[in-house]
Amino acid sequence: MPKVHITDTILRDAHQSLIATRMRTEDMLPICNKLDQVGFWSLEVWGGATFDACIRFLREDPWERLRTLREALPNTRLQMLLRGQNLLGYRHYSDDVVRAFVARAADNGIDVFRVFDALNDLRNLQVSIEAVKAAGKHAQGTISYTTSPVHSIAQFVEQAKQLESMGCDSIAIKDMAGLLTPMATAELVSALTSNVDIPLQLHSHATSGLSSMCHLKAIENGCYHIDTAISAFAGGTSHEPTESMVAALKGTEYDTELDLELLQEIGFYFYEVRKKYHQFESEFTGVDTRVQVNQVPGGMISNLSNQLKEQGALNRMNEVLAEIPRVREDLGYPPLVTPTSQIVGTQAVLNVLTGSRYQNITNEVKYYLQGRYGKAPGSINTVVRQQAIGNEELIECRPADQLKPELENLQKEIGELAKSEEDVLTYAMFPDIAREYLEQREAGTLKPESLEPLVSDEPGAKAVPTEFNVTLHGETYHIQVTGTGHKTQELRPFFVTVDGVPEEINVEVLDELLQGEGSANKSTTGGSQHPRATKPGHVSTSMPGTVVDVLVKVGDEVKAGDPVLVTEAMKMESEIQAPVTGKVVAVHIQKGDRVNPDEALIEIE
Repeated sequence: MPKVHITDTILRDAHQSLIATRMRTEDMLPICNKLDQVGFWSLEVWGGATFDACIRFLREDPWERLRTLREALPNTRLQMLLRGQNLLGYRHYSDDVVRAFVARAADNGIDVFRVFDALNDLRNLQVSIEAVKAAGKHAQGTISYTTSPVHSIAQFVEQAKQLESMGCDSIAIKDMAGLLTPMATAELVSALTSNVDIPLQLHSHATSGLSSMCHLKAIENGCYHIDTAISAFAGGTSHEPTESMVAALKGTEYDTELDLELLQEIGFYFYEVRKKYHQFESEFTGVDTRVQVNQVPGGMISNLSNQLKEQGALNRMNEVLAEIPRVREDLGYPPLVTPTSQIVGTQAVLNVLTGSRYQNITNEVKYYLQGRYGKAPGSINTVVRQQAIGNEELIECRPADQLKPELENLQKEIGELAKSEEDVLTYAMFPDIAREYLEQREAGTLKPESLEPLVSDEPGAKAVPTEFNVTLHGETYHIQVTGTGHKTQELRPFFVTVDGVPEEINVEVLDELLQGEGSANKSTTGGSQHPRATKPGHVSTSMPGTVVDVLVKVGDEVKAGDPVLVTEAMKMESEIQAPVTGKVVAVHIQKGDRVNPDEALIEIE
């Protein structure tokens, strides 16, 4: 009987699930020597949201993190999570970018590539798996587990057979939302082990409180590789504690043979580290069985909570949770995992807050309905698709077949800011924030977001602190005012982030600060700078967001329904249409501005 092998997620998914992916490399390195002694089958250290968080918030080079961890963990396989043709971004990339990314990740230290597709469209895994095999690394094909009228064990078995035939070295069951039950796990694993010869691995989140039982049932039915998390970052929307599973299996035919005392020492280290990141703690840290009904992963619930809080509509969370399954059905029952979880969740928020379903449809939903992400698992609501994309041609082929090679153009776009192919690939993943990151690196001004307040350099300017640090009981917090309510409100809400986490406060003093004369910061703060939308020709948004693009200028003639600007909220973009036919007489916003509902952003007469 093979022993059970463990992949620990402490350096990736555990802190992504519980503290918004904010753990810094400096807090990983001191314990790497002990992690390397444990004898894990692998350590998951990269991929998922770590790449985004490194450059967006931590101002770290994700490639340098990987190289540093590779050096610090010489005896342990390093593993990453790769979104197939999406890589680590939120769109499909051309095949040359996919191959280059996998090759560079392998050269920089990744041994095991867990490759998945949000729709389980295996066409989107093909090139990634080929690239992993070409690099001589371990390709782990992935089944994104979900339940719906169109998903079945027979379907998952067929998918596993195809992954094996594609050359995968192992297969992961990715239960990202914690949907598996013990008996369903036993049935699924038994069916898979009866039909494929390569090893299985179970990745199940602890959200619903069932993961430990699911692990045991999986092991009993022939799955001898499991994902766990060091106890200090276990439970809730993370994973089952490593120490608990090692203790449970000790002395049995499934004994992991790992040193429990060494694991406990590592756990105590991360227990202290977690305190440093308390401001990023998820509100959803306990058991949440709602996931068995609405299938919403814990990280997605946190995003929804923050978005509704900014809107002053947190009391409508239950309405959104009820709307998500309806949107999911309209879209053909996609599994709720990045990026489809954001696509479905944001559309559900819009449907609830606008009071009219699909009155405002995000660009990502339009792309999805056109087929740009791949083939939906089930039938799509044709009325919703017609409303979203009209008579645009549907994409039936592998979406990436329509993409021309783009690596050379990306190199030209980023130019001399890129000092390596890795820099070009960083730019490919997140163009705007990567360019900002590389510019700051070039200028020697790279600093994490929470360390430096934004102050005016203009002589004689009165500094109005729309970004500032506050020290309380020895702890320093970085505060950024990101938006305000209308001045006509008796209690005017101010939307702020505290060390990157959105909050809402009502304080008169901030109103006075924002109205301070001579403020050089007011043009860039995102405070309520725009007139209130009061006329039919005033263009406004349904929810707080950031302006991605302005599509019109003063003097342009537009028709009702024409797109006039693009905003982003929850990493999803939405086109805002002209409410009336007429002439653009005023544009109050520019790219990068933060905007709030009911503001007149563009005026049309």
